[in-house]
Amino acid sequence: MGICGAKGGSKADSETNRNINRALMDDRKRLDNEVKLLLLGAGESGKSTISKQMKIIHLKGFNDEERSSYKSIIFNNTVGSMRVLVTAAQELGIELSDSNKTAADRMSNSEEYFSGEITQDIAQDITSLWADPGIKECFSRSAEFQLNDSAAYYFESVDRFIDPNYTPSEQDVLRSRAKTTGIIETDFECEGTSFRMVDVGGQRSERKKWMHCFQDVTAVIFCVALSEYDLKLYEDDTTNRMHESLKLFKEICNNKWFVDTAMILFLNKKDLFESKIAKVDLNVCFPTYTGGKNYEAASNYIREQFVAQNENPKKHIYPHITCATDTGNIQHVFDAVKDIILHQALDDAGLGI
Repeated sequence: MGICGAKGGSKADSETNRNINRALMDDRKRLDNEVKLLLLGAGESGKSTISKQMKIIHLKGFNDEERSSYKSIIFNNTVGSMRVLVTAAQELGIELSDSNKTAADRMSNSEEYFSGEITQDIAQDITSLWADPGIKECFSRSAEFQLNDSAAYYFESVDRFIDPNYTPSEQDVLRSRAKTTGIIETDFECEGTSFRMVDVGGQRSERKKWMHCFQDVTAVIFCVALSEYDLKLYEDDTTNRMHESLKLFKEICNNKWFVDTAMILFLNKKDLFESKIAKVDLNVCFPTYTGGKNYEAASNYIREQFVAQNENPKKHIYPHITCATDTGNIQHVFDAVKDIILHQALDDAGLGI
């Protein structure tokens, strides 16, 4: 009986092993046929927004339940941004209208304003403060402190937020800001090819996790916010964000893991950059720049600075100017990126034309 039991167990074990090996082979085959895109860049560069766009473009977007899950983030982004402006006004010595001082005090001190809801009273305070000349002056000096890029967009949307039937739009979701911690993967198919986009946090505390994602990468998409040239890091209020991005790109571009990896450069937030460059000269970041407050000259100069970080003459950098919140723009750019990646994959396989 014992011997029969042993034989039966052996047969079952063999079947289990065969199933495991078959599953491992299937996984290996899937990975071999999968395009892995690694999204890298400093914090606030728009990586997570690009990842959301892939869901909108290739995965039928966000359903009502998924969009509703962003409500508390959107509401806290809105209230938090106004609190930042009120605090900055105090620190910069900018006076607010007497009629708004009570609202400013509530915005600064009431924890009820961060309950994940926007009530009629909160919306009224935000609307009144946003119309205040002092807050507008403070907003114009936002390079001197840390303010969410979408602050103005959300302030002008508070009337929608108090509707009991409010469900965030795709644009509301795209503009929402929550610090990325850990690793977020988005899997999708495009014209018969499987893609896996891996988004990792860009702030300094998150970068130690990047190394875990470096294997089997088909292409790196490195995001830079064009509009960050006069801003400081969230995590270090002395380091210029553009300088940090340049340093980081140099490290990634010349990393031993990415010698043969396609390097895509997304020069992002072109809409904010176009507005800012008309007022703030790029030479505040690059003293050698002499092109003036000109969008084309300034964006070309930034592109050249990043491409020049590449130390491998055989390696190509593929720069694209993008607006991560513009779905049409990202779809157009991704089509071009997809062609670059697939051509390189054919070349690597010795099948290039």
